[in-house]
Amino acid sequence: MDELIALEGITKHYGRIRALDDVSLSLKPGVIGLLGPNGAGKSTLIKVLMGLVRVTRGTGRVLGFPLGKGFREIRARVGYLPEDDCYLAGLPGVEVVRFMARLSGLPSIEALRRAHEILDFCGTEEERYRNVETYSSGMKQKLKFAQAIVHDPPLLILDEPTSGLDPEEREAMLGRVRILAQRMGKSVLLSTHILPDVQAICDTVVILAKGRVRVVDRLETLRKPTSPIWRVRVLGQAGPLADRMRRGGIPVESETADTLAFVAADETAIQRVWAWANETGIGIRALVPAQNSLEQIFLDAVREGTDA
Repeated sequence: MDELIALEGITKHYGRIRALDDVSLSLKPGVIGLLGPNGAGKSTLIKVLMGLVRVTRGTGRVLGFPLGKGFREIRARVGYLPEDDCYLAGLPGVEVVRFMARLSGLPSIEALRRAHEILDFCGTEEERYRNVETYSSGMKQKLKFAQAIVHDPPLLILDEPTSGLDPEEREAMLGRVRILAQRMGKSVLLSTHILPDVQAICDTVVILAKGRVRVVDRLETLRKPTSPIWRVRVLGQAGPLADRMRRGGIPVESETADTLAFVAADETAIQRVWAWANETGIGIRALVPAQNSLEQIFLDAVREGTDA
């Protein structure tokens, strides 16, 4: 599949409010992080992809099926984890997941077997036999995740999947998403406010602001600095090494007590820094290429959207 999602000029109005403004995207299969401040249009975009709202204008395809006319085919092939709680009170967790499997067309016995298999994958033990209204926030998140993947869809749309999870469970949730993507070949659209989650598992980033796409690119490309900047972290004070680098003709871009950032035009410059550190008696803890901060990229994109 060449394109996972292809959108052209998607616009959505709610009365006088323009939730999406001429959104055009072409996304290949993979793990995609969808970022944006509150009111950016992320939830509306997800609803458009799922066929839950009609667009004011524009066209698009999801998994090769057209928006609007192909909504049944799209929904059958998408696993959706909503931000809000979504369960049937009065049922045990395993029956809630089984019910979702039945809605997806699985026979009753197979649906029960699949529900247990997925709850094992999600780390749900004896709690699966308790009624869902007794679950903690973290347990409800795992239940929603199980509902989203029980029918083995090729595309997962996850809206704030780590919300309400403690640090250990958050890492476990991201690990499950990583397994599904890397081992099972699933594509994932991850909508979140948690930038470290995107850095941990996503290979592509989309940033929305004011209903418009401000950034869409591979994460590794976004994080590459425009110039070959390196960072060196030292044991003790970096001042003597910074002075030696300046005398040697390597400009220091920024300086803190134990870290320097400098432009290295070639490998020779790196070797000179190592030699000067030895000359000044300074131990180097790390010498690595600098990366752009995803947080700064996000803030710049949102600021651009506010100024536009």
